Amino acid sequence: MNYDLIIVGGGAAGFFTAINVAERDSGLKIAILERGKEVLSKVRISGGGRCNVTHAEFIPNELSKNYPRGEKELKGPFHTFMTGDTMDWFDRRGVALKIEDDGRIFPVSDSSETIINCFLSEAKRLGIEILKNHVVKNFYPNDAGWELQTNQGDFTGTKLMIATGSSPKIWKQLGDLGLRTVDAVPSLFTFNIKDSRIANLPGVVANASVKVKDSRLSSEGPLLITHWGMSGPAILKLSAWGAIELNTNQYKFEIIVNWLHQYSQQEIFEELKELKAQSLKQQLYTYSQFELPKRLWQSLVLASGIKNNTRWADVNKAQLHRLSEQLTQGVYSVKGKSTFKEEFVTAGGIDLKEVNFKTFESKKHQHLYFAGEVLNIDAVTGGFNFQNAWTGAYIAAQAITTG
Repeated sequence: MNYDLIIVGGGAAGFFTAINVAERDSGLKIAILERGKEVLSKVRISGGGRCNVTHAEFIPNELSKNYPRGEKELKGPFHTFMTGDTMDWFDRRGVALKIEDDGRIFPVSDSSETIINCFLSEAKRLGIEILKNHVVKNFYPNDAGWELQTNQGDFTGTKLMIATGSSPKIWKQLGDLGLRTVDAVPSLFTFNIKDSRIANLPGVVANASVKVKDSRLSSEGPLLITHWGMSGPAILKLSAWGAIELNTNQYKFEIIVNWLHQYSQQEIFEELKELKAQSLKQQLYTYSQFELPKRLWQSLVLASGIKNNTRWADVNKAQLHRLSEQLTQGVYSVKGKSTFKEEFVTAGGIDLKEVNFKTFESKKHQHLYFAGEVLNIDAVTGGFNFQNAWTGAYIAAQAITTG
């Protein structure tokens, strides 16, 4: 079978590429090869089934700061296609989007099926062939462009787009073509922590700063205590930026948590001394301070060696030091990780030095393009990974129809 463009991977980046190519040149014959029996499966589960389409950051350089791997490379592409362009693209196809208070952008329907139906209807309208259960066994350049061998026959494409996401098998085939790849490691995950201070506090949320001990890795934001340890934006950001280093440590390391991230230990010690002077007859345990969740405050008080019936008047200097340390410099041992919800994001993929980011084309092989997580690009949670897919696919589509 001969095609003008073959796209390997029936996910978000693959469909976005195909639709944009077909709209720019309706005469091209396009096929999407999907190894499974379903397409767009990752879109279906994203955002808890709501599909977090993108994020409400409209300044290219600021948007790129959300990518631990790919920040530098995406600055230019984001000037061509980014958040506002994504919103307009879906709006012109009848998909209404909404911006939530935290900046995440979802379809108004709150259903990922809205996005899936948009892609499928557009593909049908434009005559794009969707070939399921097609496992690509090998691909290589030939005089006509690209030859692909699959479990259901051979295909020839003038141009080839790889949009398979994290696929070690595809990465190996790319390696056989001389392209460098980076091994995959998890990028968004929560921390497994067994610690008496948080054992009975699942569901508690506090704004905190978190630092990996003996490293430069740190983040801040809402921290969620869970049955298995810690999660929330502060932890997820740390997992993304520290993906390589934490993997090297086999996910066994220590973190320092400042539950009052805007204050130092010395500042809190001084505040505690003032509280003691003002509240001599009150019990420390009874009333939470510094706007901390009450259960968290009480747990940290006990962890400081202060009994629950102790009055402020009876607390000594050493105990106040220990409490200020628990509040601002608490050390917690991480032993393992857990996947964040159903979403599994990895660092790794095609080495970014192999790609021309003006076209998302291979530097080594003409008419070979990439988009989405097949590249060594990943982001923090919040719609940024999809935005990378939309941007790369759009720019590649421009190059495919003009080059």
